[in-house]
Amino acid sequence: MKIICIGRNYAKHIEELKNERPSEPVIFMKPDSAVLLKQHPFVIPEFSNDIHHEIELIVKINKVGKYIDTKFAHKYYDEISVGIDFTARDLQNELKSKGLPWEKAKSFDGSAVIGDFLPKSQFNSLENITFELTKNGETVQKGNTDFMLWKIDELISYVSQYFTLKIGDIIFTGTPEGVAVVKSDDVLEGFLEGNKLFSIQIK
Repeated sequence: MKIICIGRNYAKHIEELKNERPSEPVIFMKPDSAVLLKQHPFVIPEFSNDIHHEIELIVKINKVGKYIDTKFAHKYYDEISVGIDFTARDLQNELKSKGLPWEKAKSFDGSAVIGDFLPKSQFNSLENITFELTKNGETVQKGNTDFMLWKIDELISYVSQYFTLKIGDIIFTGTPEGVAVVKSDDVLEGFLEGNKLFSIQIK
């Protein structure tokens, strides 16, 4: 299983990090070792003092595909959820300033939270789904797929031009604005249309 992540897919998040708006989706990867095991806390790694939460709508691929046309992309997944792309922002900024890849800041052990999946059939439209992240009971990030620069099916088509998608692969579709640092004892909970799909404690 591989984790394919999309960066800079919400305009307001691009603005808050003062990044350049891309002309095509930004892709990076996380290894399977990045998945935070169920019921485990997220432990802030020693190499960073600035770990940020980034909630995202995520999609689980259900069959093998390559060069998928956008109009057929809906056939390659039937479950969605929310997850967190934990990011060592201080390390990422340092690497970016040197023109280096930022895998160390994005792909470290435990950096990918994957919530419980729901069938996409229970939603009226995947292009108008609200999701949110609460920190200690207060909403800190809230997004809607309507504001994606590239929609889910467009992302699947685009990604499949470069990587063969396989059963069980996860696509993180980008984060809305509101990313911020996490601290020890924080509790993060992710919701998709009011359904709580994960709860994580920070240590």
